[in-house]
Amino acid sequence: MAWFDLASFFGKHEFTIRRLHSFTGLVPVGGFLIFHLATNASIADGVEIFQYRVGLIHSLGPTTIMLLEWPFIFLPIIFHAAIGMMIVSRGKRNVRQYPYVENIRYTLQRWTGVIAFFFIFWHVFHMHGWFKFEWWIENVAKPLGGKQFDPANVITAAKAIQASPLIGVLYTVGVLSCVYHFANGVWTFGITWGIWISPRAQRAASIFCLIVGLFLGGIAVAALYGMETAKESPQTAKRVSAPLPMPVMPPE
Repeated sequence: MAWFDLASFFGKHEFTIRRLHSFTGLVPVGGFLIFHLATNASIADGVEIFQYRVGLIHSLGPTTIMLLEWPFIFLPIIFHAAIGMMIVSRGKRNVRQYPYVENIRYTLQRWTGVIAFFFIFWHVFHMHGWFKFEWWIENVAKPLGGKQFDPANVITAAKAIQASPLIGVLYTVGVLSCVYHFANGVWTFGITWGIWISPRAQRAASIFCLIVGLFLGGIAVAALYGMETAKESPQTAKRVSAPLPMPVMPPE
């Protein structure tokens, strides 16, 4: 009965809900994806650079971070994911009957959304343990392989990804699925909001979204490569309690 009521509510307010779903995927969720990828890609310049970037973020303090994370990151992601899974469950899969480019993109958008849903759910547990209560971290998250990331010692993120080839594959598939879902989602955002309606505008938007996707894909690959190749040293093995000074890059 509850599911019927939820479906009925969605049907009555589908116009508004779909636009909110599209909007949250672009502004808070998509913006965070770009910021997150760019921050993690800094490890390609060295663990010290990555530690500096992470230190700047966590210098805001746990309370401020929590007040920013929940309304601007976690709640929009939860809303976008919940509505997205409902849309996927209601959608028709007919790419075999109609193997057109637009239909293939539509199908990939749905599949990468499902992959991104489960990847983000697992990734947040793997690196952060979902919740920050000490009892939960020590008795649930860590025994189950979660809470691998220590912001005061960022090499822990790289070591968590390097722990198994399977984990590396999961991160590669998950991150690139998020990139495709966002880049193609920019195109669907324009369709949903009536920004590009004509065939010419849609073709131009497709080229723009392709460029965005390739650019973000390059950043994602840099982040993944940096994580896979990062090495622990006496300097990077130390925990830091405050942001380090900006490292000076050696002259070429």
